[in-house]
Amino acid sequence: MTETNTPKGQAFHLEQFVDYATGSVVSKTLLKKEIGNLTLFAFDAGQGLSEHSAPFDAAVQVLDGTAEITIGGETQTVKAGELLIMPADIPHALQAKERFKMLLTMIKGN
Repeated sequence: MTETNTPKGQAFHLEQFVDYATGSVVSKTLLKKEIGNLTLFAFDAGQGLSEHSAPFDAAVQVLDGTAEITIGGETQTVKAGELLIMPADIPHALQAKERFKMLLTMIKGN
């Protein structure tokens, strides 16, 4: 993923900066720096991310829709307006129950 033409120095609506695509997951990197990344995702209903882990905590800010996020074998439903921090080194997965948009913030470091 490469950094997109993210507006800098002006406000914009996150949920309007990435579009849904039928049967797909769309990602758009807003910032990609050595210390971390900001990435927007749009999931069509039924799409998801398979179980994986990351070496750093990651924050999911839900912008639109509903999804199930499983962390360490425990599943919870998240919806627009909520924030969930996924702990480092714990396997997690995501399944969109309906069209779903999120901002993923990962900051590298201890």
